[in-house]
Amino acid sequence: MPVRSAALATAAGAALLLAVPTATATHDARQVTESVTVDPTGRIAADGSVTLSGTYRCAAGTGPVFVSSSVSQGDPSVRYGIGGTRAVCDGLEHRWINTGTPSQKALEPGAARVEATLMELRTTGILPLPSFHARQGQDVTLVEG
Repeated sequence: MPVRSAALATAAGAALLLAVPTATATHDARQVTESVTVDPTGRIAADGSVTLSGTYRCAAGTGPVFVSSSVSQGDPSVRYGIGGTRAVCDGLEHRWINTGTPSQKALEPGAARVEATLMELRTTGILPLPSFHARQGQDVTLVEG
């Protein structure tokens, strides 16, 4: 009889756990993933300024979070930083748009490679150190405009 009682108690406990929703189950259903995307088209203006865009999603951080972007064209070892946007980390998807002008008019309309990074500055001791949340590399087309 003791084995039967233990089995019954275990089954009843399992049924109770399955029937009662838990905070963990609710949290898992709404689990936030961190990501950054790059739109397939960027713009290059007559003055040489470049505008890149995409989306991002992040959870709350302990320090300021930014979406940075860079672009290369031709030689992949040469990258040009194109602005940075302060991110709102509330678990929702947001748009980012960065504009910058490389030091030289080295970019022209056509194929390019963009890298976007979602990065947080966390203070450790007296220095803020980067903590990377997400990164995306994307082939894009730079168009005039």
